[in-house]
Amino acid sequence: MTTATRGAVGTAHTRVEGRDKVTGAARYAGEIPFADLAHGWLVLSTVARGRVRSVDTEAVLAMPGVLTVLHHHNAPRVTTDYVGLLGVPPDPTVALFQNDRVAHRGWPVALVVAETSEQAREAAEALVIHYDPEPHDVAFSAERDAEAYAADGHLPAVVEKGDLEAGLAASAVVVDERYTTPEEHHNPMEPHAATARWEGGRLELVDSNQGTNWVAGELAGLFSLDPASVRVRSEHVGGGFGSKGVRAHQVAAVMAATVLQRPVRVVMTRRQMFSLAGYRSPTAQRVRLGAEPDGRLRVLEHRSLNLTSAVYEFVEPSAAAGRSMYAADAHHTASRVVRLDVPSPTWMRAPGEAPGSFALESALDELAERLGLDPIELRVRNEPAVGPVSGLPFGSRNLIACFREGARRFGWAGRDPRPGVRREGRWLLGTGTAAASFPTTAMPSTAAVTAEADGTYTVRINAADIGTGARTALTLVAADALEVPTDRIRVRIGDSDLGPAIIAGGSMGTRSWAWAVTAAADELRRSLVPGADIPPEGVTARSNTAEAVGALAQKERHAFGAQFAEVAVDPATGEVRVRRMLGVFAAGRIVNPLTARNQLVGGMVWGLSMALHEEAVRDRASGGLYGADLAGYHVAAHADVPHIEADWVDDPDPDDPVGIKGIGEVGIVGAAAAVANAVWHATGVRHRNLPIRPDRVLLAGGDA
Repeated sequence: MTTATRGAVGTAHTRVEGRDKVTGAARYAGEIPFADLAHGWLVLSTVARGRVRSVDTEAVLAMPGVLTVLHHHNAPRVTTDYVGLLGVPPDPTVALFQNDRVAHRGWPVALVVAETSEQAREAAEALVIHYDPEPHDVAFSAERDAEAYAADGHLPAVVEKGDLEAGLAASAVVVDERYTTPEEHHNPMEPHAATARWEGGRLELVDSNQGTNWVAGELAGLFSLDPASVRVRSEHVGGGFGSKGVRAHQVAAVMAATVLQRPVRVVMTRRQMFSLAGYRSPTAQRVRLGAEPDGRLRVLEHRSLNLTSAVYEFVEPSAAAGRSMYAADAHHTASRVVRLDVPSPTWMRAPGEAPGSFALESALDELAERLGLDPIELRVRNEPAVGPVSGLPFGSRNLIACFREGARRFGWAGRDPRPGVRREGRWLLGTGTAAASFPTTAMPSTAAVTAEADGTYTVRINAADIGTGARTALTLVAADALEVPTDRIRVRIGDSDLGPAIIAGGSMGTRSWAWAVTAAADELRRSLVPGADIPPEGVTARSNTAEAVGALAQKERHAFGAQFAEVAVDPATGEVRVRRMLGVFAAGRIVNPLTARNQLVGGMVWGLSMALHEEAVRDRASGGLYGADLAGYHVAAHADVPHIEADWVDDPDPDDPVGIKGIGEVGIVGAAAAVANAVWHATGVRHRNLPIRPDRVLLAGGDA
């Protein structure tokens, strides 16, 4: 169907690649055929720390179809002496087979390559590896804070304003509580898969990732290659959530392709993904709030502890979640890490904000209870005029509008604030709310737009559509910029040869790419002569937004939201059922309402899952996880997901030339807290440790 030539942005549009996906025409990284393709299977360590004493390859090399076994004695050498796209050295886990050290259970120790995937798997399972194990330590708890240290990560570790202790001493009401969240895993439906080959002196990798420039740059650094000699393609991606960056399987495929001089594919199993694809670190958080009798905050202190691996530092900056949220005279936040013999954590949807908002928004609910204030009114009274710590003006801040619209639609005004008084048969009923925020960032990107001789336009930008609908959003943006129907736009993405562009992450992808596409389209329109013939090769205009992004006024820019949940709790069994959820968001310019609502609802479902189900448990004896698969790791299923609504309020930023804020992550923020606050309202028992399992609910008569 042809869309009108103006106003494509803001109208619901089905995915432009939707038919290809449902018919199987869209090929994912593990499905694309290659001639003479070999298959690699990773072998992971069975000890949590130690050394590889020997690798018994002789019998395995004699098995049918086996081509080679790579390990620390014969693998190509790589270097880690470089800084990648994200400004940090690579995780040593991706520097495969460089020495005999084992840093955690599930550490890659060998790669078996065979003619078929089945042969490679059989041989990998038969490979005997001898270890010299060493004592390991995987136990994480709040008590490890004494061994921890402050670490910046992608945000400053410590931010302080005002006199904390004086403010607490002067406060009429003080909340001082501790909260925990467990280890959590992304596990997108499409596994991590990569195929490497050398073609005409260039390394080509067909992959599933969140940024082909990112992966190409890391591979060039690891293998000491000219960046121009590396091409990475990733056209369709079945989910990423932060996990699909540079991982061991890509490096293994390149090593094997280099040794064998033929294409090699390596796909992670679901169980391997639990060791090698990263995860969200568990957190131990402490929140102290001090307030006047009217609810005005004197003090906001938030301290968070997370684990990291013994070989690589990653920070889950949970304490940073409140730096933009509430005004307080004294505002202290700090993120700390402790090193353990575990796999390296990584980015996971709303890193920092998701677990941090659970603690902070639960503490706000506790403060409202002690003050006898409505939880929404408490937030209204602490609404900042400028950034609470930075002092910068907000680009736009419509959090209160989200709460007011959400309260109206949810029926909040009729809520009895007393806990444990609503009952329906065997169920206790309760409602809860929480705030959400996620920073809005634009990063430099390049794009090219070509006016073709047949009247269509081709947009080329190295974006990554990881299931969010970015390809469709860019189609709408380009159609409006060129003043043509959407069916005259073709968008090419997911190829490092298309030029530099920011990754799909941090809710900054569509915002950054749309800016570059609009700039290129505007340049093209200026260059076209009305009535002139377009040559067969077309007319192309290019953009680079580095200068424009750098000139953007310094302000606090965030997407905001208000989360609401209603739960039913069976006090006899401990069962918690979420009956309905509503999220109302202030997320700037909504490009495609259809896919935007999908993203927000998906985040809210994940927050529900975080509140009630998700918990990876590590065995202290072996260093591994119990139930490292989708049978043992519980997530919300269809039966757990109630009626969920997501909507938004107008949220213009007159100084922002793009207006898009990003919605991939704000939907999960605050959702777990809203559910937890609703459970307190239903039962009168406060749950400060996620997930809210039935056994914890059964601990009636005190805090859980």
